[in-house]
Amino acid sequence: MTEQEKMKNGYLWGDDEENMALQAHAKKLVQQFNALPPEDMDGRAALLPKLFGEVGKNVWIVPPLTAAVGKYVSIGDGTYANMNLTLIDDWKITIGKNVLIGPNVTLCTTGHPVHPKHRADGMYSFPVTIGDNVWIGANVVVLPGVTIGENSVIGAGSVVTKDIPANVIAFGSPCKVYREINEHDEEYYFKDRRFDNQPEK
Repeated sequence: MTEQEKMKNGYLWGDDEENMALQAHAKKLVQQFNALPPEDMDGRAALLPKLFGEVGKNVWIVPPLTAAVGKYVSIGDGTYANMNLTLIDDWKITIGKNVLIGPNVTLCTTGHPVHPKHRADGMYSFPVTIGDNVWIGANVVVLPGVTIGENSVIGAGSVVTKDIPANVIAFGSPCKVYREINEHDEEYYFKDRRFDNQPEK
């Protein structure tokens, strides 16, 4: 097996010429993306399909961006990612439609064996999946193999080590479900602030 084949099948893998070439290609495109002037929105939008495997309509990523490989990333329509998004995307990262990603978020598909005797044996990579309409708060880290269900909210500063179901609010380190999204959230947008109590346009 090649190192890429090992990685895709859940085995330990290591860097080789193929992996280094994939990373070099992605780093070149990321460097171009981050170097564009702030007003060149069309230029950044044009680079995203070259960097990522699949990019939907109206995807917006605020630089700076960091990505390892790029081609294994899929991003759905209407997704927005704030500054300092870090993608450890040696293997698949799937981001759904209308996802909101706060600043300084890391989505990580790759880890290392825990025991020091085996840590130099290689890395492992497992897919990360973010469902449609998920909101990920600032400074969140999502670890290998995690799926976050649609519509859920991940609170700022969380470390997501296990799957999070759909339609919940979850936070903490490690991230745990706090409650379901409910009718109260349909009526109030922040604390005692109601949706039906807005100024006239």
